[in-house]
Order: sequence, then structure tokens, then C-alpha cells
Amino acid sequence: MCLGIPGKIKEIYTVETTRMGKVDFSGVELDVCLEATPEAEINDYVIVHAGFAISRLNEEEANETLSLLKEIEEINQQEVLSKD
Repeated sequence: MCLGIPGKIKEIYTVETTRMGKVDFSGVELDVCLEATPEAEINDYVIVHAGFAISRLNEEEANETLSLLKEIEEINQQEVLSKD
């Protein structure tokens, strides 16, 4: 199983001939390959897996996914605390 995380494109640039972007993941910015999402533009949201943007999504979809991931994290933290 693999997990793709939504992030917002803040900058687009080229390294040699590869289309790259600076993508914001809730305050953490990482360099991401944008070759598989040529339609993606600055301020678009993309799903990123292993450093590659694999699809574009709208802001509502991104926020829904981020909310679900946060909910999973909170449940995991509660489970860890309840075992102590």
C-alpha cells in the first residue's frame, strides 16, 4: 500500500530538463517532481508520493484529505496514550 499526501504548489522551476516545484505540506516545503502533472500550476494542489506529484486535485478535495489524515493521527495518539 502506498500513501499520497496533498500539498500546494508554491513555486515551479526546472532542473536541467525536469519540471520541479516547491510544494507546501502544512508549513513544510519540499522539492517535488511535477513531470507527471504538466497541467499543474502555482497554487494548485497535487497528490505527492515518494517525491513525485501523481495527480492534481481541487482545494476542497485536498482539505478533506488533510482533515481525514489529521483525524487518523489524533486517533493514533489517543490509542498510544490509552496504552500508557
